[in-house]
Amino acid sequence: MTTRKVEIDIPEAIVQYTVLLDKEALLKRNAMLVYPYIQDGSISHGKAAEMIGIGKMDLIVLYGKMGLPYFDESDEELEDDIDAIKSIRGEMVC
Repeated sequence: MTTRKVEIDIPEAIVQYTVLLDKEALLKRNAMLVYPYIQDGSISHGKAAEMIGIGKMDLIVLYGKMGLPYFDESDEELEDDIDAIKSIRGEMVC
């Protein structure tokens, strides 16, 4: 993975959290940098993983450990999906 140094302006209080020497902390930071673009559909999990130099499943697991879901469905949407599957299978939908 090729890297490039960038300079950004951030609030002074955040500086202490940006100087990261731990490899896992750097990975988490980079994953969080791309997360908003996954959420808005600009890039996929696979592309984000490629960009930060890890596998897609590794990124999904990392986000899961951080409390960020892979699937972004409400309980109601999930129930609708389950009902649709049951309907396709010919099972009784409650």
